[in-house]
Amino acid sequence: MESKVKATRQLSWVLMLGTLMALFTGCNDNADDPEPADENELITTVNLKFTEQGTTTTQTFSYRDADGEGGQAPTKFDRITLKPNTTYNLSVELLDESKNPAVDMTEEVEEESDEHLFVFTPNPATLATYTYGDKDANNLPIGLEGTLKTNAAATGKLRVQLRHQPGTKDGTATPGSNDVDLNFDLTVQ
Repeated sequence: MESKVKATRQLSWVLMLGTLMALFTGCNDNADDPEPADENELITTVNLKFTEQGTTTTQTFSYRDADGEGGQAPTKFDRITLKPNTTYNLSVELLDESKNPAVDMTEEVEEESDEHLFVFTPNPATLATYTYGDKDANNLPIGLEGTLKTNAAATGKLRVQLRHQPGTKDGTATPGSNDVDLNFDLTVQ
């Protein structure tokens, strides 16, 4: 009888050891590795194209920092000058000129429109009003196309942000991080 008890104990230990070995060998070595983050886009050039409604006259104002954030200072940061009490169609073009040839990042933002939102903030707020002209598949604004209506003559800033919001886009600027965050000088005269 004693030998049966010993055999049962040994069998129990063997089964327990086998189970533990199966657990250890069945574990994925990468289980502790976090999921890769959905990284922000590298955008070195932002072109804002203002077309006065009722005309074909387009003015383009640009920001260019060929090596991206940090490193060298921007080589171009235009001041925006617009007419008072005028509505402009506004379209945005984005480039990554750190590559040769330059990559059109506008297309990537369009393709991932459910993860991106442009936010246009005039300061003071009375300087102009922005209205979105495009929406993503979830009926949320994007901002690659829209209108900007200027008010009375004044000076200030136009903050242009491209919010990167993978999995969190809700139509507001709050979730996410910035792919672009620029403060253009804006003169309405």
